[in-house]
Amino acid sequence: MTETPHDHTAEPTPDPTRAAGEARERLTAVRAEVAKAVVGQDAAVSGLLVALLCGGHVLMEGVPGTAKTLLVRTLAGALAVDTRRVQFTPDLMPGDITGSMVIDSSQGELSFREGPVFTNLLLADEINRTPPKTQSALLEAMEEGQVSVDGVSHQLPRPFLVAATQNPVEYEGTYPLPEAQLDRFLVKVVLPIPERAAELEILRRHAAGFDPRDVAGAGVRAVTGAADIAAGQAAVKTVQVSPEVAGYIVDIARASRDSPSLSLGVSPRGATALLRAARAWAWLVGRDFVTPDDVKSLAHATLVHRLGLRPEAELEGVDVAQVLASALGSVPVPR
Repeated sequence: MTETPHDHTAEPTPDPTRAAGEARERLTAVRAEVAKAVVGQDAAVSGLLVALLCGGHVLMEGVPGTAKTLLVRTLAGALAVDTRRVQFTPDLMPGDITGSMVIDSSQGELSFREGPVFTNLLLADEINRTPPKTQSALLEAMEEGQVSVDGVSHQLPRPFLVAATQNPVEYEGTYPLPEAQLDRFLVKVVLPIPERAAELEILRRHAAGFDPRDVAGAGVRAVTGAADIAAGQAAVKTVQVSPEVAGYIVDIARASRDSPSLSLGVSPRGATALLRAARAWAWLVGRDFVTPDDVKSLAHATLVHRLGLRPEAELEGVDVAQVLASALGSVPVPR
């Protein structure tokens, strides 16, 4: 009786570490792609990538014309994911975002028509221009990863990231997001007016024929996709956090609660958000453990929008970012 020869052509077992490493390389390449269309907003791109890896959402703030819309459109192009944009207005209804029941003309029955929230990357433009009822419909979808209409739940696609833009609150006709809703955003990125050299580069590109509506024409190509994002999300969960670093995060949160200028310090949800963001950043830069520097570099983006100033501090013109900076400075850094 002859032995059956071993089949040496069987597929090798995939190495998860190698797959995660390749996913990281492709996700890191997103920065270079976005830079082909967007000048000088690298910190904002990093914030969006961190949020994607955490399954979180991003609040983007900047005056009109600082490329918030272009940034999200370009990111979607580099990620090969579906994207939609909703312009928030005072008359926008919750169903305009989530979808609603409509009568099917062919069968005469009610059926669910999906709203623009059923996408991978949703740009919620000027979220503070719409009333609280519509804001909360979007925030519920962000929190639950689903939409409920007439008692039926509809799952949102994955990955799902909301990049909500808001103009600074001094602008007229805005509804500031309540603190409890701001807390739902993993990070807040501020898009500053670019430096002179960066602004000159923007003008040079436009003079050479750059069209903000055509990011593919600027040479932006898809370098990664949903599978790499999923692999990255799984890998981020394995990044080690030492007891010292966890203690450092808790001490930062507690220091913010002791500040005399703040009516609202960092909640436990804010502390866990900082932990998640620091793990994602550590993985993106190629480490399997979190350092105190990771925590420090993500603290402002993750925590500043969760803090509420006391009315008297607000009247005195106290800057909430400075309050957070002094709280950070008061906490000893573990070595």
